[in-house]
Amino acid sequence: MNLQLSGHHVEITSAMRDYISHKLSRITRHFDHVIDINVILSVEKIRHKAEANVHLSGKDIFLESHGADMYAAIDNLADRLDRQIIKHKEKHADHRPHY
Repeated sequence: MNLQLSGHHVEITSAMRDYISHKLSRITRHFDHVIDINVILSVEKIRHKAEANVHLSGKDIFLESHGADMYAAIDNLADRLDRQIIKHKEKHADHRPHY
């Protein structure tokens, strides 16, 4: 999994980078076929926004979340992304029994 971080009007510190990589490690526990993740963090006046574009094998998922602070936006993004990955995995799972 390749993780690319960029910031618009915000400096990405090493603590923020570690926090994002720790939160997004949950995704690889559920689904191993994640190719790369692009995360964009931005601040517009008092609104903190986190966007993620996840490239899976066969599908791209785009999410954005807003929060009062950047860590709340990252938490919300990780939770929503986790649900989308599980939904994608269940949709493409083979439900036939193997004999």
